[in-house]
Parts: sequence; structure tokens; C-alpha cells
Amino acid sequence: MARVKTGPYRRQHHKKVLKITKGQFGTRHRLYRRANEAMLKSMWYAYRDRRQRKRDLRRLWIARINAAARLNGTTYSRLIHAMKDNQIVLNRKMLADLAVRDPQTFAAVVAQANAA
Repeated sequence: MARVKTGPYRRQHHKKVLKITKGQFGTRHRLYRRANEAMLKSMWYAYRDRRQRKRDLRRLWIARINAAARLNGTTYSRLIHAMKDNQIVLNRKMLADLAVRDPQTFAAVVAQANAA
């Protein structure tokens, strides 16, 4: 079996890594080894934070719903419980949007949930 050297492929791989890290500070975009470390770390952060973003948004929605619910004389947990009891199906994203953009409609939802 003939020996295969990695010359062209290695250059191609190095260029790919350096292209990904373009715009980073110092040696993180100039030297392959440091750039590779930076790239691996940044890709891990990106993977992790795609999941983290979903958690952060849910926390934001809950905070907004709670603030609006308190303006209407109830709390977040009581509101969600009342909505489940009365089969009012609105997800937290839509509730938070109502709370911010249309407080009258949100107040109507709270009143409907607390009706029973």
C-alpha cells in the first residue's frame, strides 16, 4: 500500500478553521492551533446556548405574565392553575405577548380564568 501524505488536505483544513475564527482577537484568528481551540470552544458555546436561549425566553415570558397578572390582582401560579381548571389553552409565549401588547385582552383572559 502506498503512503498517502496529508499536504493539500491539511492546508485546506487549516484554511477552513482560520476562516471560521476570522474576527477573533489576536492569535485566535492567526495561528492554527489557537484558532482551532477558539473554534471548538465557540462551537460548543453555540450548541449549548441554542438550548439556553429557549430557557431564557421561557423565563422572560413567565416574568412578564407574572407582572401583568399582579396588576390584575392575581399571581402567575394562580393564573396558570385557574386557566388549566377552566380549559383555557394559551401558551406562555402568547400570554406574555398579550400582557405586553394588549393589556385589556390579558385582563379579559384573567377574568375568564377566575370566573369559576
